[in-house]
Amino acid sequence: MVVCMRKRLGDISLIQIGYSFRGRLEAETSGAVAVIQMKDLVADVVEPGGLVRIDMERPREHHLARVGDLVFRSRGVTNTCAILLDDPGEAVVSAPLFRIRVTDRQLLPQYLNWYINQPPAQAFLASHAKGTAQQMISKDALENLEVFIPPLERQKAIIGVAALADQEQNLMKTLAEKRKQYLSAKLIEIAQGEGRR
Repeated sequence: MVVCMRKRLGDISLIQIGYSFRGRLEAETSGAVAVIQMKDLVADVVEPGGLVRIDMERPREHHLARVGDLVFRSRGVTNTCAILLDDPGEAVVSAPLFRIRVTDRQLLPQYLNWYINQPPAQAFLASHAKGTAQQMISKDALENLEVFIPPLERQKAIIGVAALADQEQNLMKTLAEKRKQYLSAKLIEIAQGEGRR
């Protein structure tokens, strides 16, 4: 029988609000620091290719993002996570995003990223959302999220199957789009052929 631990997210990770910038971000191609914003979270992965670079003093070490960090959308319609898999160099997460850094050696960041994005965790977070015009998840609510932690081998298996399921979804989407394009082209041919007679 596989033993599964249950722990609060606040006990197995460090959760920190993103860096708060006073004004509008001024992009500088030669900027020393990259900024991870909401637009850089594509599905459940942080896309480091298009990060805005700015000129600012080097942030303190605890503000810097690193590979394996999770970035949580604390405001808006979806309150999901994205994981940073590629090294962005010197980069900070901007507020109102939260940075989650796993501290428990029995927990894989990829598994935690998957877990937070699943319906049970999302239901818990939705039930703790505050605000009417714009829903917001507080740091306290996030810290109190209960995480089920299976053994590392099972976490790896779950991550693997989830990745295959995502691949399948993407392939089905591509196939459906190609089929639609093909049928559209054929129907145009029929329409034009009938129009010439």
